[in-house]
Amino acid sequence: MKQKNIQKTNSAQEQNFAIPKQNVMWILIGLGIMVLGYIFMIGGGSKDPNVFSPAIFSFTRMVISPILILGGIVVVIVAIMKKNIKKCGSNKENS
Repeated sequence: MKQKNIQKTNSAQEQNFAIPKQNVMWILIGLGIMVLGYIFMIGGGSKDPNVFSPAIFSFTRMVISPILILGGIVVVIVAIMKKNIKKCGSNKENS
């Protein structure tokens, strides 16, 4: 009896959650892509402040990192805005 009540409560909470589980996974993937972009941006400095290090202008830091960060932002936005097809389809049929 208690297990049935717990299962009903869990399913009700999942249905009332604003973002479906699949979309939450895509949000986490997008955040991971952004973190990877920030990790690629780390470094390139010089230990001596009087010596210039051209490594700060590497291709990875200047091109790849911003692309990864912007790509992660796009993935997160799409994951938030994406609607569940099953819910949308059932609403159209009932109207």
